[in-house]
Amino acid sequence: MRAFEFFAAKSSSHAVALLTEHAATARVKIIAGGTDLLADLKFSTHGPDVVIDISRADDLKNITITEQGLVIGALVTHSQIMRSPIIRDMFPALVDAAHTIGAVQTRNLGTLGGNLVTAVPSMDSGPTLMALEAQVTVAGNAGRRQMPLSEFFVSPRKTILKPDELLAEIIIPKQNLGKPTHFLKFGLRKGQALALVNVAASVWIDWDKNIFKAPRIALGAVAPKVIRAPQAEAYLEGRAVSPEAMAEAGRVAVGDAKPISDFRASAEYRRNLVAVLTKRAIEGAYALAQAKRLETSNGKRNTQS
Repeated sequence: MRAFEFFAAKSSSHAVALLTEHAATARVKIIAGGTDLLADLKFSTHGPDVVIDISRADDLKNITITEQGLVIGALVTHSQIMRSPIIRDMFPALVDAAHTIGAVQTRNLGTLGGNLVTAVPSMDSGPTLMALEAQVTVAGNAGRRQMPLSEFFVSPRKTILKPDELLAEIIIPKQNLGKPTHFLKFGLRKGQALALVNVAASVWIDWDKNIFKAPRIALGAVAPKVIRAPQAEAYLEGRAVSPEAMAEAGRVAVGDAKPISDFRASAEYRRNLVAVLTKRAIEGAYALAQAKRLETSNGKRNTQS
């Protein structure tokens, strides 16, 4: 491990000031939970000159409902996501995704923001957020800017972040609060495994017409970054709910994927997984929509009685 200067930021604005001061003349890395960076520091021969610790920036640790929607600070850990009553109630898929990330020690230290910034195509937090059309807020010397999460990723381990910027928060827009969403991951073992393929699907159901509304499908580990499946989404939009439609959407999603063959799986195997997991993710989202409808109906009956 190379020697480096170390600075501890007290807040996001302090972190941005430190980035602005050092990024122009030195190689700078930000550390939060450290579950990815520490491994890089140990084994990389081209380590940073400066490390900025943002783990004490309390303004990046909130989970709140605002006028924009559900706001999750970049320093919220995977364990906090799993324990959050708000997230457990509105988005159990986010809880399921967090549960698949590493071991309990990793989930206790690792942050949602860190998982996204690392930008590994097989990340488990990305697909669910993409299926919910999440936005991200980036803080930098020029101020704050927002963009869709889909535009945040550029390529493997690369995001749009400039040297003086950091990821501040993730926002699930207000119109998607409570949207039925399901996440699935397939790895070579049950725990602590990288995804061969992971999929998330979200849907609204028009119960009067029994059709899909605003279906959103996101795929991980099948392209250089987490991607949406626009052809599969277009196929489902306005279509009558049926097992056949869900299965066909899975087959259509294969055309949206661009998997490669590597030592863990062939491209063909991954394409098969995309078809199966997409179908099951849609089924899971639909089942959740049915359960919410039943719960609402029971609540109305109890109120009337």
